[in-house]
Order: sequence, then structure tokens, then C-alpha cells
Amino acid sequence: MGSKFMDYLRGTQNKPGERALVQKLDFFILTFCCLMYFLNYLDRSNLANAYLSGMKEDLNFKGNQFNQINTVFTVGYTIGQVPCNVALYYIKPRIFFPSMMVIWAGLTMATAGVHNPEGIMAIRFFQAIAESSTFVGTHYILGSWYTEKELGKRSGIFTASGLAGTMIGGFIQTGLNSSMDGLNGLAGWRWLFIIDGIITLPVALYGFFFFPDTPSTTTAPYFNADEKALAISRVPEVDDRTPVSLSFLKRCFRSWYWYGFVMLWIIAGETESFSSNSLLGLYMKANPTHKYTRAQLNNYPTGVPAVGIISTLFWATLTDFWGGKRYLVGYWIGITGVVTAAMILAPGASTAVHFGAYYWAGSVYACQATFFAWANDVLRYEEDSLRAVVIASMNMGSNAVNAWWSIIFYSADFAPQFTKGMWAMIATSIALAVWTTGMLYMTVREERKRVLTREESIPEKSEVIEEKV
Repeated sequence: MGSKFMDYLRGTQNKPGERALVQKLDFFILTFCCLMYFLNYLDRSNLANAYLSGMKEDLNFKGNQFNQINTVFTVGYTIGQVPCNVALYYIKPRIFFPSMMVIWAGLTMATAGVHNPEGIMAIRFFQAIAESSTFVGTHYILGSWYTEKELGKRSGIFTASGLAGTMIGGFIQTGLNSSMDGLNGLAGWRWLFIIDGIITLPVALYGFFFFPDTPSTTTAPYFNADEKALAISRVPEVDDRTPVSLSFLKRCFRSWYWYGFVMLWIIAGETESFSSNSLLGLYMKANPTHKYTRAQLNNYPTGVPAVGIISTLFWATLTDFWGGKRYLVGYWIGITGVVTAAMILAPGASTAVHFGAYYWAGSVYACQATFFAWANDVLRYEEDSLRAVVIASMNMGSNAVNAWWSIIFYSADFAPQFTKGMWAMIATSIALAVWTTGMLYMTVREERKRVLTREESIPEKSEVIEEKV
């Protein structure tokens, strides 16, 4: 077992030149995508950091306006999902991704000049459309280059980079509050948005010059002819038909893949609500018995994405090692959601118990990497356009539900208990375990069909050879 695991960690490549190829992919694709997602999440999470660090008071926020801004962002993010992934068919990824980064960097810096919550809402809507390109677009690209045995770990590293953006954002805000608050007449939270935008631009430039597009379209100078041919041979040869047609839409909506994976991610996405809605920070700010400093409000919640990073890398690597058993994460999250919600609902539970529950709940972030890797695994034998649309639709469906789910169950004025949200978490966690079981049945059945079809085609090929002889 130990030897097998060490072999796995060293890599699964066995074709001549394959290890060198994968090392190049990791350097040029994974590095850029991780930096892009890190900055994407840094921009996103820093709204909560700014809210906790003076923006609420400076802009005179009322009621659940903070949640309304998140909802507006979610609406824009939802609208952008499928169009952004379809755009990758018509615009080279090395052009499309950096262009979206420049747009959201400019809008992030513009946030520093707002004077009311409504101004932030307008900016965040368009910023969300630009940022929607990153998550689903990257998962589509990773599935185009990496094999089933490599994909989970890379998806995990990519997801962890976004969580790192969430975690580091709190520390950046703490540093700015102590060193730049009031500089040139600007509050520390305003400087946060300016700096976020500035550091995004060099990464966009890097992607423009070095991102390699897809195996069949790459013109990257660092790949030789043999490496380009090897990259194409590593993924199954499938039909490639345009995603903008009525016949394609009919095929898509008749497929169980679309319904199965979209519903899987809708349910799983709501199990992330503890973390994605910044509930620990809101819990601390509204806590009736403990008053926390501004530094504590920014720093303590960073433990949630820290747990998410560890959990994501653990489960992504483990499911790769176990041959792609991504469904195991669905059961882990089901248990985690029920138990942590029950801990918060428990009468008389101490603040320490509540903190423990919120930190443990961060482990549900593991489903991002594993479930999108699962979709890539299952759909790698289908036409590329179907895989692109299913992956985009997964995130679109999740965000469409989250746009109103967060207001109903996790509104900022429900803090610190979020009682309705805890019961909703228990319900969605149980539903996720049930749906995961159904998806496991369907994917196993599909794999058996594929194996039978392959075995039946072998005798036919033999007969043709015999006739020719």
C-alpha cells in the first residue's frame, strides 16, 4: 500500500515524455488558473472583510443590504456561467481569461469610490459576469488536458487557491487598517479594493502570453510537435459539435448528465452556505455576549477556508488514489452538515462549540473540486460541448438558487443564531447523501454500458480483419 501510494504521488504518467508534458501543464496551466482563482476569490471575499472593517458604518448600511449585494452578485454570476464557457469555443482561452480579469480588476478598483450600498450593487453585478468565467472555465480546461487519474488532485489545488484568497483577504484587511487607514483621505477598506485590482493586472498579462489554450488548438512555443500529439492522445477522441444550435440543446436536455450533475451541485452548493455567506464573521459581529475587535473580526474567520483547503486537498488526492471515487465526499458532507448544524442549534451551546462547528463546516468545500472532477470524469467520453455546458450549468444552477436561498435562510439580520438556516442545512445535507447515491447508480450503469459496447465491438473488428485476409 505504501509503495503504491508513493508511486501515485510521483505521478501516474507512463508514456514516453508524458511526465515532462504534465510538468509543463502544471506550470503553465495550473499556475495561471490558481493565481486567477486566488484573485477572483480575494475580490469576492474582501467585500465581507470591508463590511466588517468600517464600510458598514461609512456607507450607512441598513437591514440586509449586505445580503442584497451578495444576491446581485450571484445573479450576475449566474447569468455569466454558460455564455462564458460557450465563449471558450469562439475566443481563445489565453485571450478570454485575461480580458475578463482586466474587466473585473477595473470594477474592483471602482468599488473604492462608492458612496452608498446601491453603488456597490451596480458594480458587483457586472463584476460577477466577468468573474463567472474563472471557475467553470478552468474546470473545462483542466478536463481537456488532464487524465482521470490526474484530474482530482489538480482540481483540488485549483479550488484550494480560491480558498486561500478568502483566507488571506482577512489578513490583508487587518494590515491595511493598521498601516493605510486614512492615507490620502481614504479608509482602509477603500485601499483594499484598489490594491486588489492592481495586483490582478500582472497575472492577466502572464496568461495572455503563456496560457496554452486546448490540446487541439494550442500554439504555445514551449510544446514541441511530439508533446502536442501526446496531449491530444491522452484524452478520449469524441465528437466536437457547436454548442450553439437547436439540435445540441435537445441532446443536452434529453441527457441525464445535465439533470443529474446540475441538481447535485445545486444541493451541494447550499451545504457551503456556512462559509460562502461569511456566517462566522456575522455571528461574531452580532454576538450579544462577546465583543470582538476589528482585527479579530477579520482574522478569526480565516480558519474556515483554512480547514477548507486541507479538506479539499485531502479528498481530491484520496479520490484520485482510490480510482476516482468522488461520491465519497457526498457522504462526508452529508454527515458534516447535519452534525455542525445540530451543534449550533443545541440549547445552551457555548461560543467555543459554535466556533468549532463553523470551522468544521469549512470542510464541505471539498465538494467543489471532487464534484466537478466527477463530472469531467463521466463526461470525458461525450462530446466536448456537452461537457462544457454541463459544467457551466452546474454552477449556474447552484448560484440561481443561492441568489434567494441566502436571503431566506442566512440574512445578516438573522445573526447570530441563523436558526432557519441551520434547519435548512440539515435538510440539504440529507438530500445530498440521497442524491449522491442516485448519481453513483447512474454512473456505474453508464460505465457498464460503455464496457459492454467496447467488448461487443472487438469481435466485429476481428471479423473484418479475417475477411480482408
